[in-house]
Amino acid sequence: MNKDQIQGKVEQATGKIKQGVGEAVGNQDLANRGVADQTKGAVRETWGNAKDAAQQIRKSHEDDANQKADDTRHKVSDSVEKIKDRVNEKIEDIKERRSA
Repeated sequence: MNKDQIQGKVEQATGKIKQGVGEAVGNQDLANRGVADQTKGAVRETWGNAKDAAQQIRKSHEDDANQKADDTRHKVSDSVEKIKDRVNEKIEDIKERRSA
């Protein structure tokens, strides 16, 4: 949970209290400010949710890219080893034929 999500929840809770108190004492201005605070808090929490989702997506893409790079690196390394082994086998075959 990030800072915006937490602050948004706090603002919403504060707004509900203001609204409830305002309605209980008949103060329309206080009740309206409470609803405004709830709205502001909901927007902030939603912004925090969007930031959190974007961060998770970025991390997922980064992890995927790292995994692909790792896989490619291992494939190239394996291919180099196989080629080296085949070339060395051919060299040994040539040496054996020349010395016979």
